[in-house]
Amino acid sequence: MTIPSSPDDPATALCRAARRMTELGLNQGTAGNLSVRSEEGFLITPTGADCAALTPGGLVPMRFDGSHEGPLLPSSEWRFHRDIFEARPEVNAVLHAHPMFCTTLACLRLGIPSFHYMVAVAGGADIRCSPYATFGSEELSLHAVEALRGRLACLLANHGMIAVGATIERALKLAHEVETLAAMYWRVRQAGEPVLLDEDEMRRVLGKFKTYGQQPAR
Repeated sequence: MTIPSSPDDPATALCRAARRMTELGLNQGTAGNLSVRSEEGFLITPTGADCAALTPGGLVPMRFDGSHEGPLLPSSEWRFHRDIFEARPEVNAVLHAHPMFCTTLACLRLGIPSFHYMVAVAGGADIRCSPYATFGSEELSLHAVEALRGRLACLLANHGMIAVGATIERALKLAHEVETLAAMYWRVRQAGEPVLLDEDEMRRVLGKFKTYGQQPAR
């Protein structure tokens, strides 16, 4: 399985996103992992990888049967990357990290409810927190896939967060937005009980988000 290395190919984009993830403070050290879909399966960061120093040649090619190529071992979380790709054909990139505020909420086993309309950026009226399971386990993968049902992001109890997208750039942007929402929600809870937007309003917001930020064709 070959790993492309042109400036705009998915492997190079993944490495660029990994560095940017660290720069944005979404991850620390070797905690996070990223993947992109490939023709034969997917490319994923190796276990113990320093995301700030990744190169395309340091990625691990994997197949959907769980096998991999090359001398490096894949991330211990490869199962939920694979299972998300299998469950969500529209998803081409998966990002997992331990950002401060998402992880704070996850350790309280709290999701992010409709306290702000921008919660809809993750595809629904809330951002769920999955039940706890040991890292790298099949159980965690099952929980993650379920928490992402109808969503583009979720929290993982006592662990961190996942963001997915059609490209790794979109997954990274979403992860940053979700961490911002998590920080807002945590601060709101320090001041009192937030007033949540109701289901009707969130349906309106989700409808408007279908064209949000899009300019007319020229």
